[in-house]
Amino acid sequence: MSARIRDPCRRSGRGARGGGGVLREPTMADIAAHLGVSRQLVSIVLRDMPGASEETRARVKEAARELGYRPHQGARMLRQYRRRQLGVTFSPSNATESDIVEAIYAAVEERGLQVVLSAQTRSRTTVQAVEELLGYRCAAMVLIGPELGTAAMADVAERAGVPVVAVAQGEEATAYDVVRSAGGSGIEKVVRHLLELGHRELTYVDAPAMPPSADRRSGYERAVAAAGLAADVVEIDGPDYTEEAGAEAGRRLLSRPHLPTGVLACNDQVAVGVLQVLSRAGVRVPGQVSLTGFDDSRVAALSSVDLTTLRQDPDEMGRAAVEAVLRRIDKPTALPEVHVVEPSLVVRSSTASPR
Repeated sequence: MSARIRDPCRRSGRGARGGGGVLREPTMADIAAHLGVSRQLVSIVLRDMPGASEETRARVKEAARELGYRPHQGARMLRQYRRRQLGVTFSPSNATESDIVEAIYAAVEERGLQVVLSAQTRSRTTVQAVEELLGYRCAAMVLIGPELGTAAMADVAERAGVPVVAVAQGEEATAYDVVRSAGGSGIEKVVRHLLELGHRELTYVDAPAMPPSADRRSGYERAVAAAGLAADVVEIDGPDYTEEAGAEAGRRLLSRPHLPTGVLACNDQVAVGVLQVLSRAGVRVPGQVSLTGFDDSRVAALSSVDLTTLRQDPDEMGRAAVEAVLRRIDKPTALPEVHVVEPSLVVRSSTASPR
């Protein structure tokens, strides 16, 4: 028969009818006090989590039986529900990030996880999106294109206390997993493609606010240096790396006395912005300027755009993020890893030999 614990905080004159304490169900704190151990240790044992010796597990379970402890089923169900939630931050304005989210949904469909989305927008930062997910106490978090440095990402991982994956940016880290495309080597493929077509004047449009910006730009600089060419970069300031940033780059190119024969944009959206401005000014693509992007988003394949670009395989990136999460949920002591997806060159009609 279950033992009852006399609650010293509930005395007669403070809500109780009798002169003695009111009997209540024993708790984890009572087991901890009975054994002289911490409540956290008792919780680890009763939740069958790693971190306690077999001897300690036997003592805690025997004390639980002796005191008549029964787990709170409502709280247990709530914890189980929370463990099934995978928090995901992403930017809805970025077509590739939406594709990665779609791949994550497909990957978790048979894994017993539910996806909780938190968006990053122009008026809502990555930190705000993360704070929302922390409130849900998710089993793990996937941050797609987080606008956070390494230190800030490590802080998020520490505060979350669950597996965290950064997608589309980052290098090897000790606190979180990284899934990213090989942006640098991808851009090198585009440079080689344009060189093979005969181009020798290649301008790169960079948006430093974009999380993988540095990796892609370094790939461009390596490739043109290897070809004996000087680097020519149009750098767009500000937080934007969408069509508006590309339009600004297009206007700056038009203000020059001479256009390059090839323009490489840091992503497809920027490339589309460049294309629109050049086309309105009567500049033919690829007749006068060949143009490339990065991502192979849906807009790149439109007949009115038909953009040569790099496909970074959002399906593989989404699957890799989910696999990283599950690996560290199943084995909490596993070290974070980096999964690099090699992008493939997709050649369309926006590139041709210079005339």
